[in-house]
Amino acid sequence: MTLHQLAERLGPGLRPWFFRAMNLYPPFVGAGIRITHVAADCASFTVEMPLTPLNRNFVGTQFGGSLYAMCDPFFMLILIVQLGPGYVVWDKSAQIAFRKPGKGRVRAHFAISAEEVARIREAVEAHGKAEPTFEVDVLGEGGEIVAHVTKGLWVKRKRA
Repeated sequence: MTLHQLAERLGPGLRPWFFRAMNLYPPFVGAGIRITHVAADCASFTVEMPLTPLNRNFVGTQFGGSLYAMCDPFFMLILIVQLGPGYVVWDKSAQIAFRKPGKGRVRAHFAISAEEVARIREAVEAHGKAEPTFEVDVLGEGGEIVAHVTKGLWVKRKRA
């Protein structure tokens, strides 16, 4: 069963609960990553991660892999739910630029507007695929940018 099929079976009321249950996903547990908010329509997520002994690097700040892990799936998950079962969505590329050391709790907010989803649908219909790019900042406790992540996705229609 695909993620979208499961989300469809759960229905709109249970989807946010399902995605919050991702907090039990072992890579998230190990790094201390927590999904703290899921929009009712699953078009946005907020994710946090404290500095812990399990995600601390050799110099006492957040491990870069944990900073990236907290950003990895969310744009793809949003599009899977928003576009519906007639589309295939894959991660295509990722880039992370570290700006400042993560020395405490960090947070990232992921959102894709309905207008952007519509543009992606239009591009797929016109060109057979779309390759949208999304960006997110990982913010420290004082609002400073700890890391900037760019995600490239690949979207096309499923074959009948």
